[in-house]
Amino acid sequence: MTTVQRPEGVRRVAIIGGTRVPFARSDGPYATASNQEMLTAVVDGLAARYGLDEPGAVGELVAGAVLKHSRDFNLARETVLGSRLDARTPAYDIQQACGTGLQAVIAAANKIALGQTESAVAGGADTASDAPLGVNDRLRRILLEARRAKSPGARLKALARVRPSHLVPDIPRNAEPRTGLSMGEHAAVTARAWGIGREAQDDLAATSHRRLAAAYDRGLFEDLVVPFRGLTRDQNLRPDSTVEKLARLKPVFGLDAPDPTMTAGNSTPLTDGAAVVLLASEEWATARGLAPLAYLTAYETAAVDFVRGDVADGEDGLLMAPAYAVPRMLERAGLGIEDFDLVEIHEAFASQVLATLAAWEKRGLAPVDRERLNVAGSSLATGHPFAATGARITATLAKLLAEREGPARGLISVCAAGGQGVTAILERP
Repeated sequence: MTTVQRPEGVRRVAIIGGTRVPFARSDGPYATASNQEMLTAVVDGLAARYGLDEPGAVGELVAGAVLKHSRDFNLARETVLGSRLDARTPAYDIQQACGTGLQAVIAAANKIALGQTESAVAGGADTASDAPLGVNDRLRRILLEARRAKSPGARLKALARVRPSHLVPDIPRNAEPRTGLSMGEHAAVTARAWGIGREAQDDLAATSHRRLAAAYDRGLFEDLVVPFRGLTRDQNLRPDSTVEKLARLKPVFGLDAPDPTMTAGNSTPLTDGAAVVLLASEEWATARGLAPLAYLTAYETAAVDFVRGDVADGEDGLLMAPAYAVPRMLERAGLGIEDFDLVEIHEAFASQVLATLAAWEKRGLAPVDRERLNVAGSSLATGHPFAATGARITATLAKLLAEREGPARGLISVCAAGGQGVTAILERP
């Protein structure tokens, strides 16, 4: 197998391993766990597995969260200070909605490739349970005016304007600011545009659950998942899921149009969790006696105009940016879909996965062999803590490639809010 060519002077970036906690449905076992607590748990699990707690073991930590409290300021650095990593380890936050985890991996990989660091930990955490509640904006303005007041009288005058309605907090909404539509509603528009039916969505969802259960049963995740707060497996996992059972669920998105197809069963639930990946130069890995699982060899991002673009025909749906990113990346790498042994598509919604596959074919790529798609299950079964998903997929795919005999290649495709997509190629020479 010919690997993706690197520019002169650019080093190969090895994926050594990864760690995550079992993902939990929101308002469940992790309801009181903060982003920092979950992120620290997976960093400590990684440090314990690979001996990363001595001085200078890790060059940098790159991580992020999508739903962040003000206390999550400097989340990555605070995680270092509360973890087993050397307190002198630099760290910084990154955020690109659902692409955060993979974008963190890419950011860390770039520094390793350029020789600016030898190793890095990258990933993310998100809690939908412990979402931040903002101060009502009208109350906020009054409080700021009171703070700026020059006298006690002026301060009391400002505070006297507070009304009971001002005490209602601003709760985060799962909606795009530019459209007011939730991600699910956007996905429903795309599903109709691409003619994605209910049975196909339920079949993909049931397959994801069965494959994730099988992966747990055969021990794939023994060195990837660390128990946390009583969980040892993803709480959303339904090993007995079938198309027939999923068919009983009522649609929850796209109800403004005839024959809605998207249900809670073929959509990812709100989820809490964290995941990280250990990346390194080959020299660093060799010095420590660690065998890379795979190498990160290419990556590409894209965005679509889901507000004014070709949304009605599905081309620029909110979650369709990977339909543009992957063909560009493959053209640059001189590869086709048929050159990949495994394909990992983040399952935000079953309809989104199926629309992406159809869009790739429309753009001239070969059909994806379903036996190579999400072979160990994906987000429909695991759940989707927004910033953790990219790291989960990267570590899982690297482990799957390492299990294969001989050279192997894998593709990662992650859609993200804001009409964005992050994609990557992993290879095992």
